[in-house]
Amino acid sequence: MRAAQQGDALCYEQLLHGITPFIRNLTRRYCRNPQLAEDVVQDVLLTVHRIRHTWDPHRPFSPWLAAITARRGIDRIRRDSRIARHEVSDEGMLETFAAPAANNESGALQAAEAIEPLLAALPERQRLALEAVKIRGLSLAQAASESGQSVGALKVNVHRAVKALRALVGTVDKAEKD
Repeated sequence: MRAAQQGDALCYEQLLHGITPFIRNLTRRYCRNPQLAEDVVQDVLLTVHRIRHTWDPHRPFSPWLAAITARRGIDRIRRDSRIARHEVSDEGMLETFAAPAANNESGALQAAEAIEPLLAALPERQRLALEAVKIRGLSLAQAASESGQSVGALKVNVHRAVKALRALVGTVDKAEKD
């Protein structure tokens, strides 16, 4: 490590190859999952690379490395437990369906056809603002320069258009129920 700190790239490469089994063995104490353990090993190697200048050559190297490994392992366990508390795994979510209509874009086409009359019912400035920002995905600045409206006016028109569309969709839903 002393040579690596002084810029010897070959010694640094040999050091990284030499410490990897040591890190792997320490990591297995914290992580039983081999894939998770390998992630921690990589995280430790990156940390060593990032903070190698902090090692004091007058102190032993192994305890310094073991402390880094322990911290990275514990950090990973804590992060995974935080994620596990808030996420739900759904293996069935990634399934595809054999029905030919399930994997095509006909639903998107039907939605586009259904929205055309609703957009046509909006006032022109609201419709243009909504199409530019929400449908075409332009930034507010781009849509404002294209439409000749100020950014503030564009925001107001988009807001009013969304509000009007919600009201129109509510009216259509009520008519279909009756």
